Amino acid sequence: MLFARKKTEMPTAETALKGRPNALPTAAEHFIFGRALKGPYPQGLETAMFGFGCFWGAERKFWELGAGIWVTAVGYAGGFTPNATYEEVCTGKTGHNEVVLVVFDPKVISYETLLKTFWESHNPTQGMRQGNDVGTQYRSGIYYFSDAQREAAERSKTAYQKGLSSAGYGAITTEILPAPEFFFAEDYHQQYLAKVPHGYCGLGGTGVSCPVSTGVTSTTVD
Repeated sequence: MLFARKKTEMPTAETALKGRPNALPTAAEHFIFGRALKGPYPQGLETAMFGFGCFWGAERKFWELGAGIWVTAVGYAGGFTPNATYEEVCTGKTGHNEVVLVVFDPKVISYETLLKTFWESHNPTQGMRQGNDVGTQYRSGIYYFSDAQREAAERSKTAYQKGLSSAGYGAITTEILPAPEFFFAEDYHQQYLAKVPHGYCGLGGTGVSCPVSTGVTSTTVD
């Protein structure tokens, strides 16, 4: 029980693992789309970042959206340890969340569609866990790259809270923060459930629909 409690408590910059100066080796290309995982990405695309449980299943939710998704990638963000390994993140001593980076074309798919997918794919009321996965790396989070994304995220949270409350769920614990530095996870984690179709996925939604508009907008981020 003590170990479990420590895994749900964020470390401080002083107590976190120190990490390393160099990035971890990762995949060169997206396993499904065949595009450069780290870019450069075409002009006019936007970037989004979300965390909501084990990133294997979370990433699949976005690549399955299809049209408008350029690449997806899994990694670590929101903590203190530069270039942490998966094993280090799992100790709870880095403060990182398991996150998905989504590069998308806003002329084809809206950020609101990504938000709807995010909310409906997990239970955002559980704090430092998602189902049976317990730890700071499984917290629910939206990490925005622009004021427009922040405003859309806040609006969607308010709308979804109404639906959750009506269905008997508690308060949303999702953090909505400026996008922190993203560290690409190791090669074998990238598009894991495409490589291992019957692999573990602990995600489970609430069954509550998120009532946000998903119309395509023409807004782009510089």
